[in-house]
Order: sequence, then structure tokens, then C-alpha cells
Amino acid sequence: MPRAFWKGVISFGLVAIPVKMYVGTESKTLSFHLLHKKCLTRPKQVLRCETDNEYFGIKDTVRGYEIAKDQYIVLDDKDFENVPIKTSHAINILGFIEAQELDPIYFAGVHYLEPEELGAKPFQLLKEALIKTGRLGIGKVTFQRREHLCCLRPLEDVIILHSLRYETEILTRKEISPPKSKLTAAELDMAVSLVKAMAKPFMPEEYRDEYREALKKMVEAKSKGIKITAPATPRVEMGDLMASLRASIEAAKKEPALKK
Repeated sequence: MPRAFWKGVISFGLVAIPVKMYVGTESKTLSFHLLHKKCLTRPKQVLRCETDNEYFGIKDTVRGYEIAKDQYIVLDDKDFENVPIKTSHAINILGFIEAQELDPIYFAGVHYLEPEELGAKPFQLLKEALIKTGRLGIGKVTFQRREHLCCLRPLEDVIILHSLRYETEILTRKEISPPKSKLTAAELDMAVSLVKAMAKPFMPEEYRDEYREALKKMVEAKSKGIKITAPATPRVEMGDLMASLRASIEAAKKEPALKK
């Protein structure tokens, strides 16, 4: 059973729904350690103070905010807990937006919300209202020492809370200038036909991290002294575009369920 890392309320209008929040995703990448090249020993992290000319550990550190050159205001854990903001214990819904209004570029983390027993009915009411209207709740919540912009959307028996990036965190695209090319109607029709030929429902269980699997095999092979040969870099040759599209459509028709 996962452990809730945050408890509070969903607040919208005059309604308050007590809820618990759980982490919704985890990384599956292989973990590697930094080693001393000479003897393959894992090094210990050591911090050194130039003022006192001494070494110290993480337990002897504090968090300081620089207000001027080499001048800091120190905050401890109690200070962070007492930040005077309402969203510390509340998911404050500010409004409800159409789902298509929210571009995926804003999505960041994924968390699950479930109600406390006392909030089961209003929680279900909110979830069903979101389903019926096709809208997302947009709001703010504070956890992990940061106030997050967020959206709430229904998924099966829970409500998903997506933490969102603020507008100021999205890097500009103005300086990216892809080269332009004139398309013919026939080329576009053929490309659309290829997209339709390759159309399929999204089945997430069909997809896997092949790099992770290949990396794991390489580690196993290296432990046995087996040499791994990397695949050749594919050559890109721009031939007859229409011919390539036609051939791709024919191939797609023969492979109705492309494996990824």
C-alpha cells in the first residue's frame, strides 16, 4: 500500500474535501554509481569550509538565502513549515477550464488523490462533475517547499493532480527557425493517408523502454567478457518522397499492429 505524502483539502467555492495525495510515477532507469577510477571504490561526499579550513558532513549544514554578497538569511525546517500561505494544506481550485485549453507542454508531475472517509461523497461529486463537463480544475497547492500550479482531472476511481509549469518556466521558441518547404496537395494527401493507415488505439502495455533493456543486457554481457557491437548508424537518403510515402502505406497495411 503506497504511503500518502500530503494531506489537506480540495477547496473550491465553499466546499472543502479532505484528501490524501500519493506519488503517481517512478523512474525505471538503471542506477550507476560514481567510482574512483583507480580502485573502483565508491567515494564519500566530503564538504570543506574554506573559512574554518575544516571538513564537515551534510548534518552540519543549514539552508541560507543570499540577500547580498556573502550575506544569508538562514531558514530551518520549522520556518519552511510556517510559510504563511493558504495552499500549504489546501488544493485551492481557482476555476475550471476546457481540457483542450491546456497544452501538454505545461504538464510536470503526476499525483493521485483519494478522499478521506469523511470526504467520499463530495469527492465523487467533484469527479463526476468533471467527467460530465469535460473540464479540468485549475488551481494551486504547496508541497515539497514550493507552490505548484496544478490541474485536477478524473481517472477511474481517483482524481489525478498534475503539477504544471508556470508560464515563466517555458523556454521561448522564437529563436528556433525550422527551414520551410512548399508542399503539394498530393504530398499532403499521401501523408494523411499514411497517418490513417498507421492509426491505432493507444495501448501503453505494448510499449517498453528498449534502451534500458539493451543497457542491462550490455552490463550482463560485459560481466561475462562478451563484446557488444553497436548497431550501425542509419544512413539518411532523400529519394522520391511520394514513392517513400506509397511504400510506407503499403507496409502499414500489412502490419496493422506496429510494435514499439
